[in-house]
Amino acid sequence: MKFQLREYQKEAIDSAIKARNQGYRRLLICLPTGAGKTVIFSKLCEMANSKVLVLAHREELLSQAKEKIERMTNKKAVVCIEQGENTSAEEANIVVASIRSLRQERLERLKKQHDFRLVIYDECHHSAAEDNMRVLRQLGCFDGDWNGTLIGFTATPSRADGIGLGEVFELIVYERNIVDMIRDNYLVPLRGFRINTAVDLYNILHGTSQEQEELAEFVDVESRNALIARSIQELARDRRTIVFCVSVNHALNLAKSLNALGIPTGAVYGNMPREKRKETLRLFRQQQLLALTNVGVLTEGFDDPGVSCIAMARPTKSEALYAQCLGRGARLAPNKKDCIVLDFVDLSGLSLVNLPSLLGLPKELDLQGATVSEAIDLYRQLKFDYPGFELEAGEITLGEIKMRAEGFDPLNTDRLKEYKAISPNGWFSLGNKGLCLHFFRQDGELSKVDILKMTTRGKKYHVFIDDKEVAKFSKITDAIEAVDYELEQMGPIEAQTANDKAEWRFGSVPGTIQQALAELKPPRTAKNIGDALGYLSFAKHHTKN
Repeated sequence: MKFQLREYQKEAIDSAIKARNQGYRRLLICLPTGAGKTVIFSKLCEMANSKVLVLAHREELLSQAKEKIERMTNKKAVVCIEQGENTSAEEANIVVASIRSLRQERLERLKKQHDFRLVIYDECHHSAAEDNMRVLRQLGCFDGDWNGTLIGFTATPSRADGIGLGEVFELIVYERNIVDMIRDNYLVPLRGFRINTAVDLYNILHGTSQEQEELAEFVDVESRNALIARSIQELARDRRTIVFCVSVNHALNLAKSLNALGIPTGAVYGNMPREKRKETLRLFRQQQLLALTNVGVLTEGFDDPGVSCIAMARPTKSEALYAQCLGRGARLAPNKKDCIVLDFVDLSGLSLVNLPSLLGLPKELDLQGATVSEAIDLYRQLKFDYPGFELEAGEITLGEIKMRAEGFDPLNTDRLKEYKAISPNGWFSLGNKGLCLHFFRQDGELSKVDILKMTTRGKKYHVFIDDKEVAKFSKITDAIEAVDYELEQMGPIEAQTANDKAEWRFGSVPGTIQQALAELKPPRTAKNIGDALGYLSFAKHHTKN
């Protein structure tokens, strides 16, 4: 039975064809794990009117790709695997090859046998590595007269080593993120939990060749393993769980801790005997094992939709690696409502990734089981409703963020008290934008001074009088003192009405201004005209693009 393409899968294919017709030859499609990248490139194989080479990194990916291509083409295409002792037949339409096996002589033989006009590279975030680039160069992908097409597929267009895929691909032709896929019901909702450990990673010499060894030594300790096992027992219950570990010993020790709590668990790792690894994965799929600990095996190429808990027992600085791990639990499956993600957070000064930080939320956020969609919606709405509101560092929940935001008053901040200590005038806060001050001219016209913080180089505090820039300062205190001096020079009316105790500030709020305050989001009420003008000025500055 052939696969039915989803709408976004059709869009991805159409985008690739359009870009190729425009002259681009090296194309990138970015879709999260579980979005059906193999289905898309299987359809491209079916559509191709020339021979196709599919490049993959793991044994599991080779067999999965072969199976799905055969199903997509109703087995009309001849699909062969090129790896180890397996060699492709000359009559093959599609060759699925392990890129690691393509030594120079082997690749030359393949090129003579097959005139590949379409090269598909699965999990192509590895492509910038030197030996993988060698394969692509040998295929001619970078030659000016190459008449073929290279299409890469990845969930993570960034690499942990910082090397960009722009060296390999010319254009991202299609992209969707994991949140979009969840909202459109193509992936299951993700629910996050933060579990703090007492492990101190501050002394790890990050950036050195010994970093990984030191990390394994610090995190593979009995107390931390016991905490992880208890957390999985309590929060995951009967969920099929994948645990990502730092080292082989870490995976084995965590499996022991889970088994000790009555959770049947196996461990898989890279240099494990092939047949033993296959048997362990079979037992997990058949639910004879409820959990799997692993290191460097299940991040890619492992397709088991029934997984509904991801436990990040390994700290990582790589968003790409974290996203790969996360994707193992995001796929849809019958009777599967969601996937929970357990972040085990150690004491560290490193820039480590967790579920909130991956999705643009505060790193210290504890979702407490809320879905990422709920958290993103609430956080974006709070940022819109309370412009200028910023969180202080420290662990916090969604409920606490909401409570702090609702109690946030941009005109009454601690920093403003410092400024008022050096000035007699009625300055009020514009949040992270700067400060503002209203005063009257001698002709009775209301004027204002803005001290705005700019992102440009040099003196970052710019002074505006009635929206006209008049000066720049390196320190905001210098700007305040300069404005206060200039007001004194303007005359007694300007100096007196700028004062924080000026009588006009305490008058009643006119009806037109009350209406304007009511239309703000959230609506504001002011006790006097001074506060009312402050709220309106704050809103004006924080609704500018």
